[in-house]
Amino acid sequence: MLTTSLTLAEKYDYLGGKFKKAFTFLRETDLTSLPLGNVAIDGDDIYANVQSYTTMPASECAFESHRAYFDIQYMVEGEEIFGYEPIANLTPSTEYNETTDLIFYEEPDESGAILLKKGDFAIVPPEDAHAPRRMSKKGPCEVRKIVVKVRV
Repeated sequence: MLTTSLTLAEKYDYLGGKFKKAFTFLRETDLTSLPLGNVAIDGDDIYANVQSYTTMPASECAFESHRAYFDIQYMVEGEEIFGYEPIANLTPSTEYNETTDLIFYEEPDESGAILLKKGDFAIVPPEDAHAPRRMSKKGPCEVRKIVVKVRV
């Protein structure tokens, strides 16, 4: 699933070479056997971050965004509520950290969200913030997720 504003539809080439490499990696790799942490795909331009965690209440999962990379968040096992909101609608709660390519935001009064289940993915461009790791109504869930970072 890709969700963003129509004004951004032609800004990025989601079918371009970098994204094709990312999706090839997700399709052709045994994702369950990868070690936790970063896995190189194409140098600093494309890499995967393998994660394993238990989902948490939304109050413990702040909105975040990145300026240098897109996120392709792919659910290998488990499920989570995945919040999203354009950064233009949010108030930063931290300064942007260039080293980690990360900024956090205050919880908005309203935001969008989807339920990511096994096999689902979401692409998050730099203009949007996301709030991963949120538990569904079912309660905490063990998750294995691959976040492929694609340089802008």
